[in-house]
Amino acid sequence: MAATPRTPLTYANSGVNIEAGDRLVDMIAAMMRRTHGPRVIGEHGGFAGMFRLDFNERLFQRNFRDPVLVACTDGVGTKVKLAAELGILDTIGVDCVAMNVNDMIVQGAEPLFFLDYLGLHAQDPDVTARIISGVASGCEQAGCALLGGECAEMPDIYAEGDFDIAGFAVGVVELSRAIDPMRVEPGDVVIGLASSGVHSNGYSLVRRVIREASLDLGVPVGSVDTDSTLGEVLLEPTRIYVSSILHLLAHYTVKRVVSGMAHVTGGGLAGNLARCLPGDVDAHVHLDRWRVPAVFSFLQEAGGIEDAEMRHVFNMGIGYCLVVRPAFADSIVQQLTDLGEEPVIIGDIVAGSGRVIER
Repeated sequence: MAATPRTPLTYANSGVNIEAGDRLVDMIAAMMRRTHGPRVIGEHGGFAGMFRLDFNERLFQRNFRDPVLVACTDGVGTKVKLAAELGILDTIGVDCVAMNVNDMIVQGAEPLFFLDYLGLHAQDPDVTARIISGVASGCEQAGCALLGGECAEMPDIYAEGDFDIAGFAVGVVELSRAIDPMRVEPGDVVIGLASSGVHSNGYSLVRRVIREASLDLGVPVGSVDTDSTLGEVLLEPTRIYVSSILHLLAHYTVKRVVSGMAHVTGGGLAGNLARCLPGDVDAHVHLDRWRVPAVFSFLQEAGGIEDAEMRHVFNMGIGYCLVVRPAFADSIVQQLTDLGEEPVIIGDIVAGSGRVIER
C-alpha cells in the first residue's frame, strides 16, 4: 500500500511565521528611533541594544558623582483582555511603560531605557505594530529610549487574539539624591496626584463586574463624566508622572524636601503609601480631600462592591503620592499644578507604627 502523501512540516504551519516577524522589525524601526537620543548606540535589529552612560563625559560627571542603576519590571495584567476584545491596541503599550517608569521614579531615578516583551498567538505585523506604537509613545512621554524587545509567537500558549505584554526599565540616580523613605517624619505632608482613571490594576475584578452585570462596553456611559464608551473609559492609559516628578526633584538641588513617594497600584492607596513609611510613623489620609472619579462609583454600584474592597483594589483617583516637608507643601502643590498635574494635600504624617489610616 502506498504511503499517504502529506504536506511537509514547517515552522509556519506549526504556528510561527518568521517572515511576518521580519516585516514587523522593519515596521517598528521608525517608532523606536523616535525615542532614541545620542546615548543609544548601534543599528536597529541587533541582538541587543547598547546605551552609553557617558555620551558626554563632562555632562555626566557633573550630574552624577556616584551613579546608581535602578531597574524594574512589570506588566499590564488582564487589562490586555479588554484591549484585545475591543481591538483598542494602541494605548496598552503606554500602560506597560507607565507601570515600570512610575515605579522607578519613586526612587528618584531618571528612566534611561526600556525593553518590552510581547507574547502572541500569531504574528500579524499590522496588529503588533499598533501595540508597539503605544510602547514607543509611553517611552516618549517618559523620556527614555525604547532600546529593544521581543515578540514571541506561541499558539499553544495563547488563544487566537490573545496576547500579553511586559516591560523592563533601567534608570539612574545619584546615590546622595536617591529617595530614602526612612527620612519620613512626623509633621510631613502627603500630596496626592490625580490618576487618569483605573490605570492598570484591578482588571480581573473589573471584568468580573462586566460579566455579572452584563455591561455593554460599546455604549457611551454618561454617568462617568464623558461621552466615551465604557470600554474606552476602562482602557484610558495609565498616567505617566515622570516629567513632573523629575522636574520637581531637579528644582531642589540642595534641600531634600521630598522625603518619600509611592506609585499607587495593586493594594490601593493605603497599601502602597505604607511602603514608603518607616516603622515609627503613620500616615493619616483624609478621604474627603479629593473627588473620586465617577468610573469607580459606576463599577462599585454595578458590582455591589464594598467601600473597603474598592479602596484595597483600585487607586480611587490618586495615582501617585509624595510625602514632603510641611514648609514646602504649598510651593510643591503650585509647581506640580504648573507642570500639568492635579495635586491635592490628602494627609499628614504622625508618630505611629508604619500604618496608613484612612478616614
